[in-house]
Parts: sequence; structure tokens; C-alpha cells
Amino acid sequence: MKKTIVAFGELLWDILPSCTVLGGAPFNFVYRVNSLGDTGLMVSRLGRDEFGREAFDQVGQLGLDTTHIQWDEHLPTGTVEVIFDEDNNPDYLIVPQVAYDRIELTDKLIDAASTADCLCFGTLSQRSEESRKTIEQLLERADQSLKLLDINLRKDCYSLETIRFSLQKADVLKLNEDEAHQLGWILGVSHNNILEFCEEILTKWSLEHCVVTLGEKGAFAMSAGGEKVYVPGYRVKLADSIGSGDAFSAGFVNKLLRGTSINQAARFGNVLGALVATKEGATSPVTLDEIGLFHNQNFERDIYPDLEEFIN
Repeated sequence: MKKTIVAFGELLWDILPSCTVLGGAPFNFVYRVNSLGDTGLMVSRLGRDEFGREAFDQVGQLGLDTTHIQWDEHLPTGTVEVIFDEDNNPDYLIVPQVAYDRIELTDKLIDAASTADCLCFGTLSQRSEESRKTIEQLLERADQSLKLLDINLRKDCYSLETIRFSLQKADVLKLNEDEAHQLGWILGVSHNNILEFCEEILTKWSLEHCVVTLGEKGAFAMSAGGEKVYVPGYRVKLADSIGSGDAFSAGFVNKLLRGTSINQAARFGNVLGALVATKEGATSPVTLDEIGLFHNQNFERDIYPDLEEFIN
């Protein structure tokens, strides 16, 4: 059965060295959700500028519902300057005071959150008071939804207050390895290794699952009930890594909402993330046929040594 998944937050333009592409973690996530056959609803706000008009048109061309994309008469559309290191990993300069900082609560938005199967949110979209109050209201009304916190700890775009609030409201915490170490340091949680971090974060917060993506070395997931699974990475030809973590989240949620184990959910997310990493841009199409073909190929795997015992 088709699920409805609401993603709240930043819809923006990634300004890359070679081009400018539409992005933002919630948008990349909801695009992948939609491509897997579910209904993905993007909640964001655009400026009435050229970037805003182009973004709105592109969202529609990608087949996404635009009902919950708002317009701002004063603030510009969000932008991010993206640079890459020698290993092709991205770094970001996120422009402040933009339209998605002022997402308003509407009756239609309340209805969507109240009936959604999943609500995805992060910390970047809580950096301003207006959007923060809106997501707080939506989380209160989404009491029947799976709440996915994709924490995205970007410089100057989070606070201890928003981190603690988000963890209190979330069912699933998803973050990458660097963010796990960073979050552990901020909260005083053990972060000497991934296993200890997940164990302690699940003990201290009422989360159902904690998922840490490990780049080319795959992902580790742990449930509050003690289930642990590590899926090694695939050695694929990397185009760029933008959007691969968001694709993992989409695959993980797709399976979790259908009652699968975190083992199956992590495996599917891992495949989808690896496939996206072979393509340029976060919204390059990945078909179900490509996913099936990927499963049948004999890729070499990259293994995170400390987690090898949790391979199933």
C-alpha cells in the first residue's frame, strides 16, 4: 500500500563548482520517496525571485506535489555554496535569512501531518524561530506518524535546544559518522566507536532506532530492542556523494513503514545510496529495474572493521 511521507525543511539551490542544482536534504529525500512509489510531500518556502520560480517549476517537473511549497514576498530562495575536497566529499556554506526560515503553519499542512505515515525533519530548518515553531506544531499533531530525524549538523545552523527537542520527538535518528562524533561530544554521549554511541543514545532518548551512515563503508543500525545490523559498503564508481545519504534514508523508511526488520531496511537503503553515488546530482533517476540489477551484481565490499561482527 502506498504510504504518505511528509518532509519538512530546506528547498534550496546547491551552487557547485560546475553547475547549480536544486537540493536540500528533505527535498532529496522526498524525491527518492516518490520515486519508490510512495507519496512524498515537500514542505518548504521559496522567495519570489528567479531561483524560486525555477525551483517551483523543477519540483513539478520531477513529479512532486507542490501543495505545501509556500512563497515569501521578502526573503530570497535558499542557496548553498558547495565545494569538494580531494576525495570528492562536499562541504557547505549555507546562506542565512532565506525563505525556508519562515515556513508558516497552515490548515492544509496540519491535515497532512496529522494523516502522514512518516514525518521527516532536521535541525537546519529549526535555525529560525518561525520555522521552528511550525515544525513543533506539526510534530505535536503527527502522533500516529513515524518521525524521522535526519539531524544534519551544519555549522551555525543548530543549537543544543533544537537538538534536545528533536531527539525527544523522534522515533528514528539518522546521521553520518562525523555527525555521530559531533553529537556525542555536544551531548556528552560516548562516541569512541559507533556501537557505543548508538547504545548510549538509545538508552538516554526514547528512540526506536539509531542509524549511522558510514560513507563508502555502508551503514550501521541498532534498535531500542537491541537488534544490531551492519551492512558493508559497495565499491562503485563514484560520481558524487550528494544525495546518497538522503537516498539511504528514503530506502530505509520505505521498508520500515512496511514492517520489515532494520536489517532489510538498512540493506535496501544501502543499495539505493550506493546507486545514487554513481550518478551526478541528488535527483538523477534510479529505476526499480536498476535496483534489481544492482542486487544481482557481484560488487566488492568496503568493510568497517569494528562492526564486522554485525554483518548478517
